[in-house]
Amino acid sequence: MIKVVPLRYGTIFKKAFSDIEVFSRFVSDVVGANVRVAKVEQEYRYPDPVGRVNVTYDLFGEDVEHRVIIEIQHIRENDFFDRFLHYHAVGIVEQATGQGSYVCGRTVYTIVVLTTEPRDEKLRFSVAVSDVDPVTEQGKKVGVYQHRLVFLNPRVINDKTPPGVKQWMELIADSLDEQVEESHYPDPLLQRVIGVIRGQSLSPDEAAALKDEAAWEETKRDTRLEGRLEGRLEGKLEGKLEGIREGMLKTARAILVKLAGASGLALDEAALARIEACEDIETLERWTLQVPGAKRAEEAIN
Repeated sequence: MIKVVPLRYGTIFKKAFSDIEVFSRFVSDVVGANVRVAKVEQEYRYPDPVGRVNVTYDLFGEDVEHRVIIEIQHIRENDFFDRFLHYHAVGIVEQATGQGSYVCGRTVYTIVVLTTEPRDEKLRFSVAVSDVDPVTEQGKKVGVYQHRLVFLNPRVINDKTPPGVKQWMELIADSLDEQVEESHYPDPLLQRVIGVIRGQSLSPDEAAALKDEAAWEETKRDTRLEGRLEGRLEGKLEGKLEGIREGMLKTARAILVKLAGASGLALDEAALARIEACEDIETLERWTLQVPGAKRAEEAIN
């Protein structure tokens, strides 16, 4: 067992997976196609923004046929499905800006790696794929669009997880507790990733970026914890205040009824029901003060 930097941190994930051979094999195993890139870029942006949002891709690589985008998402925000659909669409649409037709010369694969435990039961998947290929009335794909948006969650590996990608996801999941059993991953490329996440080759800038990520993650965790504690305290306080209020209402109703009886004021069922239904302390006090001078219930309870 060796100590490592968790692959939930974008800095270390990008460093490990920007290796050309690692990137190419990882993507090939995820999408089931032979992808080979000549260069992997970090924090990539298109020279000319597409649409109103100039998106930035964590890792970006291209080969002759495939354009590949990789994202690591370790703090799952509420909009991550919408956000990465937009990123994926931009990767497709951008190809039409510099050509004389709408033909997409490259297939776009967008791979999103999630590293938090899903709280929503419907999100408990290890691999989920969205594509845009038309499906006929016979349920067959036409095969005109190969673009794919793939979500991976190593926290939810199961017996249905595709074997090709499973070993990568197991390594990512294994690293999340800051230690890895390296003997479980004999594949040379997985060993290469392990060599990076040991953290010994981090530059000063990368080490600083990791510290910033860790501090930000800790702040988010503290904020969520503080919010939960505050919510519980508020809930307990509200519960106690509501209990006190109900007790005061009950006492005020009892005093009103007893005083009416001592004053010889007959309260019929309608008057008793109105007193029981009253939820306002001031109104009950006003009715109580009106009892001594009233000859009929209607004169007091109004």
